Amino acid sequence: MGLIKLTGSLLIIFSTTLIGFYYGRKYSSRLKNLIYMEQCIKILETEIVYGAVPLPEALTNVYNKGNKEVSFVFEDIKNHLLGNKKGEAFHSFSHVIISLKDKLNFKEEDIEMFLSLGRVVGSSNRQDQEKNFKLILNQITILEREAKLERDKNEKMFKNLGILIGLAIIIILV
Repeated sequence: MGLIKLTGSLLIIFSTTLIGFYYGRKYSSRLKNLIYMEQCIKILETEIVYGAVPLPEALTNVYNKGNKEVSFVFEDIKNHLLGNKKGEAFHSFSHVIISLKDKLNFKEEDIEMFLSLGRVVGSSNRQDQEKNFKLILNQITILEREAKLERDKNEKMFKNLGILIGLAIIIILV
């Protein structure tokens, strides 16, 4: 009987700890992905503003040069842009919203910043696009600071909460 209680207790602590670490990891994942997204946007800016590369080719270059944890989004945008008969960049950018939420743990404000990039890319001259890229990069820097504060506040809390809830359940059951 004691072995069953011990095994059950260990399973409870293990499972609640895993749940706590899972929710805590979302916060660090969001920050890491925002940093990678900033790098990808800088690559896109270089390709479009300074290299005068057409958008589909620039998106391919971002996919190849950027971190694959985030740059796959730009490959999806390129594929949708080429497969779509409308040829609107914003429509292709809005096509990847689900990937941003699910795979990259982006929040609504992160997604809105990304969609604002889709609204302006390829729609004006180089000087205006350069200004828009600077604005978006400033926004992403602010989002990174907010994500770092959230991570510092919530990641440790969820990890500890998982362990403590497991211990509380064991105390209640025993």
